[in-house]
Amino acid sequence: MSNSSSLLAHGTFVRFWLGQIASSLAFQMMVVGIGWQMYDLTGSAMSLGLVGLAQFVPQFLLTLIAGHIADQYNRRVIVIICRLVLAATMGLLVYSNVTHQLTPDMIYLTGGLLGATRAFESPATSALLPNLVSPQLLPKALSLSSGSREAAVIAGPALGGLVYLLGASWLYSTSVAFYVISAALLVALRYEYQAPRKTPASLKSLFSGIHYIRANPVVLGAISLDLFSVLLGGATALLPIVAKDILHTGSWGLGLLRSAPAVGALLMSIWLTRFPMERRVGKIMFYAVGLFGLATVVFGISHNLWLSMAALLVLGASDMVSVVIRSTLIQLETPDEMRGRVSAVNYIFIGTSNQLGEFESGITAAWFGVVPAIIIGGCCTIGVVALWMKLFPALTERDKLINP
Repeated sequence: MSNSSSLLAHGTFVRFWLGQIASSLAFQMMVVGIGWQMYDLTGSAMSLGLVGLAQFVPQFLLTLIAGHIADQYNRRVIVIICRLVLAATMGLLVYSNVTHQLTPDMIYLTGGLLGATRAFESPATSALLPNLVSPQLLPKALSLSSGSREAAVIAGPALGGLVYLLGASWLYSTSVAFYVISAALLVALRYEYQAPRKTPASLKSLFSGIHYIRANPVVLGAISLDLFSVLLGGATALLPIVAKDILHTGSWGLGLLRSAPAVGALLMSIWLTRFPMERRVGKIMFYAVGLFGLATVVFGISHNLWLSMAALLVLGASDMVSVVIRSTLIQLETPDEMRGRVSAVNYIFIGTSNQLGEFESGITAAWFGVVPAIIIGGCCTIGVVALWMKLFPALTERDKLINP
């Protein structure tokens, strides 16, 4: 573990970071191909939703088991195996396209394999990073990693759309190559791995991450704040309706709106990498989530495309501040032997809040209308911030990311 102040001079982290970029690009490109081909085969929006469900169900069911495994075995090896399995899964799609045997059932199967594999990859990846850098460098490392993920969200679909012009098999082959590269980068990664004492999987072990979070008010407050703020403030799920019926713009405008939060998050991650937060991190986190809620309200009342884009930029930037503080606190407050299971629980909460947030936005929009639904969600997010500051004083008064 290096104590150098420059992340880019830290070879171990750079290999990890480049591997993350390659893996993220592979996934984002794959999403373009699967979505396009499923709709081309079925013409059904329901089928697109079922692809998401096929990924979500195995992720949800396997994540606690995956967290236990991430705490029992070498996390680097787990991530390598997962990325090679993901490459093989993409290889299945290449074969199906080359032989003209692709069917909706094949895409559903692929989605299930992707969800199951990512359930093991995500906790292991999250728990691996604190083993590679010193606690002082962890906030910068998380900022840079989060920023690269947002960059992949922007560049991946665009790159996927371009490669898809050559054919679906070319798109999936490119994803295979990126996954293999990401695995190869980790093969040469070296860190001080100490094998823990093996304990059999049991209900107590599987749920120990949940018990640990409940007993730690700082971690519980940070995770639950993110859960409810995303659950209530999921305005981005309504972007197609806002673009068409309120802003009266076309697909180009929808594309700009969809990219705006990721651009804001990317710019903020660059800033935080250069100027990491050092004091009053608890209050900064709450202020950032409050700003997230306020930006959601502005987005809801806006009838101007550029004002809406600006609100979404602020929304993405403020969310990135919250993500970096929350992720850093969770990793530094959790003993290494528990990081896999705690990361797994955090992963469940993040995935659940995103899914349920889209559902909540759809339901409230059906009940009250799109604009009231967005405004109500933003106001409720601000209300959660005020309530959580009272319920979790240890988090509110937290001064530094690294607790002395």
